[in-house]
Amino acid sequence: MTVDTLIIGAGISGLLAASVLQNAGQTVLVLDKGRQVGGRMATRRLTKDNKARADHGAQFFTVREPEFQKWVDGWLEEKSAAEWCKGFSGRDGYPRYRGMQGMTTMAKQMAQSLPVQTQTKVTNIDQDGQTWQITTESGDEFTANQLLLTPPVPQSLTLLDSGNVTLPSAERQALEAVQYDPCFAVMLVLNSPSSIPVPGGVQVRGEVIDWIGDNQQKGISEQPSVTIHGSPAFTRQHLNDDRTEVGNRLVDAAQAAGYLNRDDIESMQVHRWMYAQPIECYPDRYLKTAVNGLPIAFAGDGFRHARVEGAALSGLAAAESLKF
Repeated sequence: MTVDTLIIGAGISGLLAASVLQNAGQTVLVLDKGRQVGGRMATRRLTKDNKARADHGAQFFTVREPEFQKWVDGWLEEKSAAEWCKGFSGRDGYPRYRGMQGMTTMAKQMAQSLPVQTQTKVTNIDQDGQTWQITTESGDEFTANQLLLTPPVPQSLTLLDSGNVTLPSAERQALEAVQYDPCFAVMLVLNSPSSIPVPGGVQVRGEVIDWIGDNQQKGISEQPSVTIHGSPAFTRQHLNDDRTEVGNRLVDAAQAAGYLNRDDIESMQVHRWMYAQPIECYPDRYLKTAVNGLPIAFAGDGFRHARVEGAALSGLAAAESLKF
């Protein structure tokens, strides 16, 4: 299968880029190793009856730029997104938005009109002199005239190394400077409401807990459920520890702070995000270069501004640079 542009990563950056390029008349294909689209805009079903759900990556998004506002207005109109609140402990007036059924809702909606393959892990990227050659873990092969990589930058560089693709030295050095904090995410199903204050989220920024949110108050979970994000320092300290032990430590901290009661917990799941939050970003919204004359671009939340809006604007800008 040959396409004009092959995009790796079905997060918000990759999906928006694919939408723009497809609307411009290009053939596109989006590949993602995950089970569902959305990347770190991730929602997990915690019970078989789907009554308990939790956002365990990005918890909300804000809008500052008119370019992104246009897309958000569309999501609001089609009811894939909704306003959650206008701030947490200190109201600043900026709306915090959520997905209607969780943060992955908008990504799922966009993916319906795009050629997206999930559970497709790219293992090798190479060239034949005229096109990019992409091979997956299952042995499938794709070719493309140009390539857009939207995973966390270290993962993108590892993919290029798999095929001995050598970027220009200045671009390689700039990409290697992009750094991320990791984060443990704990998802709890409760048998009674939590004690997290209205509107259901606290940006703790503590030594152990960075964030705690109530998914029921947020409006995405029928049964009470809570998401806890470990702080960067805590996560780095316990990066390779047993997941249950990590979860219990974060639950203990949440209980000590009065946000929940351990006796109310029905179940617990723990997820580790290795590249949760960019702390050193590439200065521009995307990086585009060429290898042996073949265009390749990089985008995502590691470019200029972190968070959902930054990832979205990065994907949109990269797509404009790849139009032909």
